[in-house]
Amino acid sequence: MPETITIEGKKFKISNPEKLLWPEAGIRKIDYLARMIELSPYIIPHAQNRLLTTIRYPHGIHGESFFSKNLPDYAPEWINTYEWNDTQYAILDSVPTLAWFVNMAALEFHTSFNTYQNLDCPTSLVFDLDPSEGQKFEDVAEVALLIKEVLDSLAITCYIKTSGATGMQIYIPTGGKYDYETARKVNEFFGSYFAQKYPKKITIERMVEKRGHKLYFDYLQMWQGKTITMVYSPRAREKATISMPVTWDEVKKGITPEDYTLNNALERLKSTGDLFEPLLKAKEPEKSLDEVVKRILESQ
Repeated sequence: MPETITIEGKKFKISNPEKLLWPEAGIRKIDYLARMIELSPYIIPHAQNRLLTTIRYPHGIHGESFFSKNLPDYAPEWINTYEWNDTQYAILDSVPTLAWFVNMAALEFHTSFNTYQNLDCPTSLVFDLDPSEGQKFEDVAEVALLIKEVLDSLAITCYIKTSGATGMQIYIPTGGKYDYETARKVNEFFGSYFAQKYPKKITIERMVEKRGHKLYFDYLQMWQGKTITMVYSPRAREKATISMPVTWDEVKKGITPEDYTLNNALERLKSTGDLFEPLLKAKEPEKSLDEVVKRILESQ
């Protein structure tokens, strides 16, 4: 039987509360709801002004899934939305909205690179690092640290998170100064540079069968209309992993995506705080980054 709950004055039913969504991790829908409400102070600030796409798993992680961009007609009228390209996107800006998506078995949350207030400019440069077949997570971490060395030499501050699956993403806040075309040129420049500097470790080859055992630096993903797994989103993996910000020291010491799950995320965040909070506060790019971007554009 559905359970009726009230959150911040919004009343709705939780269907199948005992359904196991992550069987191996023992997480039922009612458990998932509790975890996400606990994590909401960390999730909502990073989602509240972005276009939301979810991946829904009505029967848990081992069942069929589908992407959901357009908010369905049966959604509560109190969910805020923003229309772009004939799609009515939900805006994840409240705990009741988050809880409604939990009830819809949205197990992954993906957001736009831009805010809806500035549709033409991503808020960060994002280096998306994806392992190729046969690679381990240690290979991803190794490449991330090599990239960090170069960025340090340019006095560019960067932040890193696990994807919650097999990859990692490096973020360089820009304050939304650069449009997508500029950001793509900068990302492509860095990708090409790293592929040339570490030709045995990094590739920008788009065709999977041609990548070999090199890590793929995906500079194409960061584009208007595309999405990325948002920070603190769960993933539909057996251990209920979460896309988690980590420190560079942790990357050096050795981590795995499975270190951060729905079952332990809150305990970690109480200790570390939101390591991605600086991205929310960035109003403009660092002067050092601005100078690098100008040099890249002038060279093209």
